[in-house]
Amino acid sequence: MKFSQETMNILKNFSQINQGIFFKKGDVVSTISPQKNILAEATIKESFPRDFGIYDLPNFLSVLSLSKEDPEIVFEDKQLTLVANNGRAKITYRYTDASMIVCPPDKKLTVPSATVSFDLTEVDLAWVSRCAAVLQQPNVSIESDGEKVYVSTFDSTNDSTHTQKLTIADGNGETYKFVLRTENLKLLPADYKVEATKGIITFSAKNSAIKYWIATEKTKE
Repeated sequence: MKFSQETMNILKNFSQINQGIFFKKGDVVSTISPQKNILAEATIKESFPRDFGIYDLPNFLSVLSLSKEDPEIVFEDKQLTLVANNGRAKITYRYTDASMIVCPPDKKLTVPSATVSFDLTEVDLAWVSRCAAVLQQPNVSIESDGEKVYVSTFDSTNDSTHTQKLTIADGNGETYKFVLRTENLKLLPADYKVEATKGIITFSAKNSAIKYWIATEKTKE
């Protein structure tokens, strides 16, 4: 097996959520943050022949990138072997037991009906991320005054700081505010369908089988 560039990009993104990962047999990969407030899942082009754990995913991805050519991955009982340099180099990489990794639950996440649903383009996502970084704003919200829906960046602990508000859709008369920590917005660049409700916001990529569930923050009413 060789990893496609798309799969490498997904795994690099997942490594920002959790350093460890447990791969299940098949073509679905998932991860959860150690704080269990970010869950991500993707369907990839490859299909794994067995379950196995990797304790340090960033290190594993660095090993995969050692050779100019994509290494062949051979799965064995207690380890995998990376074959590179036209078959002349072999690297043995040991599996890690699932008990050593914070793993997503086996049971599928049940999400309440969305209060609001809208499309968030890759361009708008990049704008929100840049604003939060440049203005040093630790929070992102999806909110509505009843007339419009906005994606805002701000500091929930200090109402005297700079803010940014991006109009994203028409409102439906309801008012609400769902708040995330900016540091939890670990999304691959893409167009997303966003569904927000109290407790959780779901981001589903429009053109790929990747999905994120991010817990909202408790805020003062």
